Amino acid sequence: MSLKELINNCKKNDTKAQSQIYQLYAGKLFGLCLKYSKNYEEAQDNLHNGFITIFKKIEQYKFKGSFEGWLKRIVINTALQSYRKKNVLSLVNEEIPDKEIDVDIDDEDVSLDFLLKLIQELPERYRLVFNLYVLDGYPHKEIAKMLNISEGTSKSNLSRARLILRNKIEANQLNKNEAL
Repeated sequence: MSLKELINNCKKNDTKAQSQIYQLYAGKLFGLCLKYSKNYEEAQDNLHNGFITIFKKIEQYKFKGSFEGWLKRIVINTALQSYRKKNVLSLVNEEIPDKEIDVDIDDEDVSLDFLLKLIQELPERYRLVFNLYVLDGYPHKEIAKMLNISEGTSKSNLSRARLILRNKIEANQLNKNEAL
């Protein structure tokens, strides 16, 4: 069955088609949920809630643009809504550093799992902006709208997230060197 047929069947509330869509995209979308969640369990909740929203709103998908992109946007918005409900997004305007912070990483020393763990440990406001900007490519203007903050706050939170990540990575590399 083609993707278009699956989507059309989902629009008719066909549970077999919904199951197939879930099987096709759950893995990728779960990876996305992990980026926006503090832990595995929260990511599972966000994925579950995301698919509920997807199937409720699938009638709105008009086959314009990427279906996977449409799914990702819903999952990201679902994760952001869970934070808004918790009032986690009480962000403050902070001064923006003059230069962008670079993180010097030796690929052999830092695994993707370790980086994901560090990103998940970031304070929520920094993690959300970091993920939206760095990992998902949203511009600061759109992030500001999504999170109901100013562009300056978005830029500041990104800078702070990068600084925290750089310090943690450097501390980890220093600890590894001292262990040798």
